[in-house]
Amino acid sequence: MVKTFMLVALAGLCGLLLGGCNLDREEQTSFGTLVPSKMGPPPITGPSLEQYVSQEGRETRTIPEGKMTLNGHPVQCGTRPTVIDAKLDSWGGSFPGYLILNPTRLEGLATPVKFYVYYHECGHQFVGRSETGADCWSIQRGVRYGWLDAKGMDQICDFISQLKGDAVHPPGPKRCDLMRQCYAAALAQKAQIRNAQDVR
Repeated sequence: MVKTFMLVALAGLCGLLLGGCNLDREEQTSFGTLVPSKMGPPPITGPSLEQYVSQEGRETRTIPEGKMTLNGHPVQCGTRPTVIDAKLDSWGGSFPGYLILNPTRLEGLATPVKFYVYYHECGHQFVGRSETGADCWSIQRGVRYGWLDAKGMDQICDFISQLKGDAVHPPGPKRCDLMRQCYAAALAQKAQIRNAQDVR
């Protein structure tokens, strides 16, 4: 029964955040048979790390995995390095196997917003191209690892709500609403896990 409930919840979450999951009947029988390549949006694509840093006119610095910090706090996206690129036309980016951050654009942002940007880009490594999926992934990590509270959520929404959106990014206020839903769901899940541990 627990497995069925979790599978239904997973399918619902995919529908809300990732534009639907393509799960065949056979794949729905257990988590062991889920095929990640058939879930959610297409994976991210782009140049290799070597291709990116060797582009003419780019002044980049590559920080190995485990060595990246934001406002003195360590951040990590598995084994993926981070490229520092002040000429990137956004706050951050994500290509297969590595992340990119623009320190000039990040300067002056509150720490939770910087963490949100970093883990949003990290999220693309796991959820593919979905912007709302990467948003939610970042918020879930913030709740799970303790760097995101209600004040930080407000700071992220203040930041994102200024953005108009484009062909791939929903308007900022809509993203804020969706992230608040992810935040509430992540808090509820954390409380449920804590309560289950207390019962033991």
